[in-house]
Amino acid sequence: QVDLAESGGGLVRAGESLTLSCAGSGIFILNVMGWYRQAPGKQRELVARIINDGRTDGRTDYAESVKGRFTISRGNAKNTVHLQMNSLKPEDTAVYFCNAELYMANVKYEYWGQGTQVTVSS
Repeated sequence: QVDLAESGGGLVRAGESLTLSCAGSGIFILNVMGWYRQAPGKQRELVARIINDGRTDGRTDYAESVKGRFTISRGNAKNTVHLQMNSLKPEDTAVYFCNAELYMANVKYEYWGQGTQVTVSS
C-alpha cells in the first residue's frame, strides 16, 4: 500500500504562482508520479506526470493547456514530486490529485491522493 500526501493548494489571483507537492510512502520506487485535476462538472484529466525511465530527470508529459506554464519535477526525497504552476488562469481552478503507478511482476498498481483545491480568481 502506498499513501500519497499532497500539499500546496490554495487561492491565488490570475497570473500568480503555486507549487503543489506530493510525497509517496512505501519502500518501492514508484514508476510514475503525476498530477490530475478535476473541475466541477468535468472529467478528471492529466495535468503532468514524470516517468521513471532510467534517465536522471525522468520523462515528462504535460497537458497541452499547461505546457510552458507548469513544470513537474522530482523532489530530493524518494517518491516526491513537485508541480510548479506559473501564470495561473481561472480555468486552472480544480481539485488537483496526486497519482502514482507502481509496476511489479507485470501488474500495475495505481494510487491516488485525497486531492487539494486550487482556486484562481480573475
